[in-house]
Amino acid sequence: MIGATFGSYLAARFLRTICGVFLTVFLLVYTLDFVEQMRQAGDAEGVGAADVALLSLLRTPSVAEQVLPFAVLFGAMITLLQLSRKLELVVARAAGVSAWQFLLPGVVVALGLGIAVVLVYNPLASVLQQKATAWEARLFERDEGLLARENIWIRQRSPEGTAIVRAEGAIEGTTRLSRITAFVFDRQGRFEERIEARAGELHEGYWELEDARVMALDEEPRSHERYRLASSLLPDQLRTRFTAPSSVPFWRLDDVAEATERAGLDAKRYRLQREALLARPLLFVAMILVAASVSLRFFRFGGVGQMVLGGVAAGFLLYVLSELMEDLGGSGLVGTTLAAWFPAVVGSLLGVLVLLHKEDG
Repeated sequence: MIGATFGSYLAARFLRTICGVFLTVFLLVYTLDFVEQMRQAGDAEGVGAADVALLSLLRTPSVAEQVLPFAVLFGAMITLLQLSRKLELVVARAAGVSAWQFLLPGVVVALGLGIAVVLVYNPLASVLQQKATAWEARLFERDEGLLARENIWIRQRSPEGTAIVRAEGAIEGTTRLSRITAFVFDRQGRFEERIEARAGELHEGYWELEDARVMALDEEPRSHERYRLASSLLPDQLRTRFTAPSSVPFWRLDDVAEATERAGLDAKRYRLQREALLARPLLFVAMILVAASVSLRFFRFGGVGQMVLGGVAAGFLLYVLSELMEDLGGSGLVGTTLAAWFPAVVGSLLGVLVLLHKEDG
């Protein structure tokens, strides 16, 4: 077996390089998001650079989480290429250490990082993403164009009749909508009134609308600072409908999925997100094996550029496979467990297969 000293040295090299690559990507994502937010904030009054910097800082962890597998891939490639360039791998092989032995510290580091990402980083990034959404809404609420992301339509029933509610924006993880227009009908389907409000929040049994203007047939328009509209919707139904799976911490995915199912909605995307997070440590291990399969060639043999290109191509193919399986799992064409674990298992098996061919003939 590989010695403890050499194993610790290799593990430290893998960990340092992977963290360095991830930190570089993190700073790049933060800078690009900051520039984009500053461009949008140019038309908003009272929004300073410090506000935008805080907003970008809250948003970046969730975005950077998506590139973590590539940070592991490129970090492992860089580590192995550096060890090969300095002939450290040559000496290790001459001492009787096989490729499987000096890859073991990298695999252990990948497993540890994967577990830490699932248990610590993902919940933290999800909470910060929710705070970023709320902060962005407060920051730009005076600018109608910045808060609107997509038109949201809701059809609801109540003891008084039905209503069609349209909103221009929603804050993830909450029951709050912005710039609401509601068309209210009686039990026979006859139009009763139209309500326009700056914002509104769903409570148990009713909507509470802010700065509402009510326009009914044969009546003068009325303005209300607060106006209540009856609703049979439950807050949990609305909250889960507008909450992206990436904004839900790992520890709450099961609860959100069960609440979504109780509300009669599809919870596959939350189940898929949970399974994908559980498969994250194995996916990191797959990235280590893929990196090793293209990075163990000696420098004196040449072809370093081709090795790097091969690693990039392998990582891209794994990414495409992950996205494809995620779409299939989200649509229900394949099971969520198969969709989440398939890329990690296939990547690991292919990496092992290539290494067996190269190292053991």
